[in-house]
Amino acid sequence: MENPQIDENDGGFAGDPSMAALFRHAPDSNNFNKLRKRLLRNTRQALDDYGMLNGQKRWLVALSGGKDSYGLLALLMELKWRGLLPVDLVACNLDQGQPNFPKHILPDYLASLGIEYRIEYEDTYSIVKEKMPEGATYCSLCSRLRRGNLYRIAREEGCDALVLGHHREDILETFFMNLFHGGKMATMPPKLLNDEGDLMVLRPLALCAEDDLAKFAGAMQFPIIPCDLCGSQDGLQRNAMKAMLADMEAKMPGRKDVMLRAMANINPSHMLDKKLFDFASLEPKE
Repeated sequence: MENPQIDENDGGFAGDPSMAALFRHAPDSNNFNKLRKRLLRNTRQALDDYGMLNGQKRWLVALSGGKDSYGLLALLMELKWRGLLPVDLVACNLDQGQPNFPKHILPDYLASLGIEYRIEYEDTYSIVKEKMPEGATYCSLCSRLRRGNLYRIAREEGCDALVLGHHREDILETFFMNLFHGGKMATMPPKLLNDEGDLMVLRPLALCAEDDLAKFAGAMQFPIIPCDLCGSQDGLQRNAMKAMLADMEAKMPGRKDVMLRAMANINPSHMLDKKLFDFASLEPKE
């Protein structure tokens, strides 16, 4: 499918207080506009390619305070402003009780945008500290506890989808972690039905490059909250995958996009999975 077109005529945001507030720090430059429109096109393509708009009416947008989730919210808000996203958005931050978490930043920012939001306090940090051995990274258990609470909040808010800010690099890194350490070929899908079967999990940034999102966040001057407040850092395995992919991209530019396309171009008969292809019954014609 060709990239959906984003109208080059922005029209300005002066008539919309939420959009004017969202873009109040955005530079008026060709480079920024090209970056923004590329992210919009990639987001809309993911929405279309993976059927993310099939019936959902109200989305809970998970907002951590990092560059990716801020970018996700901004892009969804602009697509909605353009009439390309016919769903209601509810921004949600789960305050997990990390030490020194700046509680005022997200409520102040979201209130300035005039968007519907919910801030939920749930001390999962203490649970993680209790369960994880000294020196271990907290990220995996922290993520599982956060996801469970976000499902609960989505139900309470009458949402039919939980929307997450995972991007192209997250998907590639997860694929190689599963390949090298899990002995399976799997990654984060752009669209997933939760185990209970009552909520969709959507990743509209699946086709967006992390570097683009970082540049977008810097230009927009999002009030970033670091993800190291608990003293933990992401696991060594994921960091190794990130470094490996960065090295490959530096030596062979464009490889990340090629690998992402490969995940959408699988030939089961040329793999080794007996569950996906009936090798046993494969016989030559007489």
